[in-house]
Amino acid sequence: MSASITRGRLLSRSAKGGAALLVAGSAVGRLAGVAAAAPLPTTDLAYVRLLVGVELLASDFYTQAVAASNANPAVTWYLKRALLNENDHYASVSGILTGAGQTPAVAGDIDFSYPAGSFDSQASILKLALRLEELSLGAYLGALAALQSPAIMGGPARIAASEAQHVAYFTSALGGKTFKSSFPDALTIDQVSDALDAYTA
Repeated sequence: MSASITRGRLLSRSAKGGAALLVAGSAVGRLAGVAAAAPLPTTDLAYVRLLVGVELLASDFYTQAVAASNANPAVTWYLKRALLNENDHYASVSGILTGAGQTPAVAGDIDFSYPAGSFDSQASILKLALRLEELSLGAYLGALAALQSPAIMGGPARIAASEAQHVAYFTSALGGKTFKSSFPDALTIDQVSDALDAYTA
């Protein structure tokens, strides 16, 4: 993943792109009212919108992975558990936007697409699951490094820990080593946006 666009372009991109819609806002991101607490900085809101997109992608992927019925019972249990986790994560980060008087994106706002064969076998599902979980973990670590509002950092920090658990499980399920790095990579807002674009129709 490489950061190929500036933050200015990211915040002004056309709403035709899924990630751009999430970061720049659109009909689903307009202010719905005045937030009860102190207003969040624009950069914090942009990152939270992007995290909402990450969670929508993860939920969509796990829904399709479970429906494909191409994994053994043990792996399927973890896919279902990951889906539950991602839905909980979505509720948490979308709640930040709701609390700020904004309307978060929902599943019907974005059409996700995946490489051919992504759900054809247990191996292909595991590989894509690991790739998406590494994206999720990097997105949350990047957000924690960039967010300016301490009051909203607790949820993303706990979600990052959950995403790290997912990365460890799927790494192990693919025969890899779960303890690879003392400091997993944090991704910038541009890198996450570019990565999300690869999965939006």
